[in-house]
Formats: sequence, C-alpha cells, structure tokens
Amino acid sequence: MSTAKISPSATAISATMKHFSLSHLPRRTFLTTRIRTPVICRRPRNQAVTICLKASEPLQVCVKESSTTPSKLGDCPFTQRVLLTLEEKHLPYDLKLVDLRNKPEWFLSISPEGKVPLIKLDEKWIPDSDVITQALEEKFPKPSLATPPEKAAVGSKIFSTFIGFLKSKDPSDGTEQALLDQLTALNSYLEKNGPFINGEAISAVDLSLAPKLYHLDIALGHYKNWSIPDSLAYVKSYMKTIFSRDSFTKTRAQVQDVIEGWRPKVEG
Repeated sequence: MSTAKISPSATAISATMKHFSLSHLPRRTFLTTRIRTPVICRRPRNQAVTICLKASEPLQVCVKESSTTPSKLGDCPFTQRVLLTLEEKHLPYDLKLVDLRNKPEWFLSISPEGKVPLIKLDEKWIPDSDVITQALEEKFPKPSLATPPEKAAVGSKIFSTFIGFLKSKDPSDGTEQALLDQLTALNSYLEKNGPFINGEAISAVDLSLAPKLYHLDIALGHYKNWSIPDSLAYVKSYMKTIFSRDSFTKTRAQVQDVIEGWRPKVEG
C-alpha cells in the first residue's frame, strides 16, 4: 500500500463528499460587514448588511484513511465533527486521505505530530477539531453554529465514560452506570431545552457530540450487545434527528472501520 492515496496537489478524491452535484446553485459564503447608509424608513445609519459572495477554492482537509477500505474515510469522530461543520456551513472541501500507519513525508511536513484532522485556512494548516471549528465559525459566520458558553459543556463527559465502559471487563465496576448517569443527564437537559442542545437550532456542540454518540451506538452494540435504554427517549430522539440530517448522512456514508477502530480498546 502506498504511503498516501492522494498527493498534496490532488483534487477531490470522492464524488460523494463533494457538494457540487447536490445543487445547481453556486456555493456561497456569507460575510457580514458594516456600511454607512442614508436614513431610509427610519433605519439606523450604521446598518449591518449581509453580502453574499461565492466561496473560494474548496478547503483542503487532511483526514484518516480507512485501514480496511482504501479511498474511504476512517473512523474518527473528531474528523467527522469538522466535516459536519463544513457541511452545515455549505462550504466545499477536498479530502486528502492519510494512511496514519505509514505517514507520508508531505503530511509530516505540515503536521509534525502526525495528527488529523487538519485543515488549510488562509494558507496555514490548522490542527485540532476544537481550533478548526472555531476558526471556521470566525471566518464563515453564516449560518451561525455558535454555542452559548453556558451550554458548551452539555454532554461533554459522555465520550470518556463510553470508552471506560467499552474497555471494561468487569460488569460490576460501575462503568456502565457512569455512562447511564451521563446519558440520563443529557436526556433531562433535552427534555427541558431540546430538540437540540441550543434549543431549536443546531450548533457546534451538537456537531461535536453527534459523531461520538454514533460511535457509542455502533461500538457498544457490537462489542457488548448494549444499547441506549428506551427510557432515555429524548436522547434517542435527539440521535435520530441528527443522524437523519443531510450533513450527517453524507459524512456517515464515508466513515469506515468504526468497529475495527475500537477493537484495540476492547482487546487491549
């Protein structure tokens, strides 16, 4: 197997991951500026005006290549979070698949730590899904995915408790209950504040949590024959709603190795 399926100068590797075939309209990026305007219909002189501009070249995103299915996206909820953000903001992008078992030199030259996801913005390569999604929100603020600070931590402990339960070989060690406690807390929150974490509108915190819940659902179902209890109806409805969004179905179609990716945690 070659060290990289796609070279740095390559164009898109997967038609299913492109946006162009899904719409006859040109891709657009929304930027907001302030201009001076005359007083018309008693509007203030400083008026915020939204200007619609065509998007620039597709953004380059380095992602993990599948270990079992060449030319497919591997199992990484953090990468999927970035792709969901791009999809929700209607930004075109090109994927550059990286074999993380045999990292090519061109990739190490832009990512010395050898980690993905990685995105190129303003001629700079930016790592870390937290940093990437924040940078995308600042550069492309429309549509907004901003999450109020007081809601940003909702569901943040679910992923770590899921890993603890997945790795556990002792049914009585409390890891299952720890996960149930976190899911119950999310269920109570959604009951009062849903359907999304920020109410009616999807936001960045949902795009971070959704891929983790997807991995949780697949991995625990396979390795422990475990599923989220029906009593947590708001969590199950939340997952169904997000998993059915166009952005999620498009990115999920490319994700491979969810089961294989968690095998080392289970068998290690």
